[in-house]
Amino acid sequence: MKKQKVLVLAGPTASGKTALSIELAKRFNGEIINGDAFQVYKGLDIGTAKVTTEEMEGIPHHLLSLREPSEAFSVAEYQKLVRMTIEDITSRGHVPILVGGTGLYIQAVLYDFQFVEQAVDTELRQQLEQLTSEELWGQLSEQDPEAAQEIHPNNKQRVVRALERVIASGVNKQEAEQNRGKDTLYSFVIFGLERDRQELYQRINTRVYLMIANGLVEEVKELLKRTPKDAQAFQAIGYKEVISHLEGRLTHEEMIAEIQQNSRRYAKRQFTYFRNKLPVEWVHPEEDYVKIVERCNEFLKGNENK
Repeated sequence: MKKQKVLVLAGPTASGKTALSIELAKRFNGEIINGDAFQVYKGLDIGTAKVTTEEMEGIPHHLLSLREPSEAFSVAEYQKLVRMTIEDITSRGHVPILVGGTGLYIQAVLYDFQFVEQAVDTELRQQLEQLTSEELWGQLSEQDPEAAQEIHPNNKQRVVRALERVIASGVNKQEAEQNRGKDTLYSFVIFGLERDRQELYQRINTRVYLMIANGLVEEVKELLKRTPKDAQAFQAIGYKEVISHLEGRLTHEEMIAEIQQNSRRYAKRQFTYFRNKLPVEWVHPEEDYVKIVERCNEFLKGNENK
């Protein structure tokens, strides 16, 4: 059976994915699917650099602003929704363009990842939620040390979910990872957007100043009126630092410097993930634009079946 074709634009924060994705969507009759873990939340707009209606230029965008920031959202849910969206876009004769910087989310869609579906044990969850973040993370460290190392101790929701999985199913992170498939479900090309490191860091620093000028602090204040500060959504870079500032632990200048530094560190981790986990074709979004368009033409008209 012929696989559906998907264009993918991946890369670190501030690398230029939004602008290039709009150009490609206009050129190739495409529709854009969000591939960023935090853009699924309503109200997290400025800090996640969510595309605005004006910037969309009429191009349909999917999987943006799906959940309240107080709600949890898993990669398994994301995988299911994106696959349904790809089916829908393809059925209408359009090209799905998956765009984002969350490597695991993109990988889980393109490959035959299996996730352990776990029914919610209400009693277990209530017992766990009565514990402090420190107690929860301590338990997770004992029962699934690998999972604990990848979750911040203060991210209570993620720690609770990881503990629920290992307690209820007996499956630790390493065993769950064995279900991460190697077979591809789609025919795809992944463009990774790459810039000179100093150029990228300058773009990140400038973006943070713009976020503050555009009202990031006010956005966080509004979200806090209806969202607990330990919500999964507030683990996004930009939001946790603003909360620290609002609580008096960071000055305004320190808050900006921390957001910039954490964004640069995140960009490094994104590069590492994409290089190690996915067959990325690295390009500069402006300098290689003609090459990108030619490659898309070749892929969409050809019979590639990755």
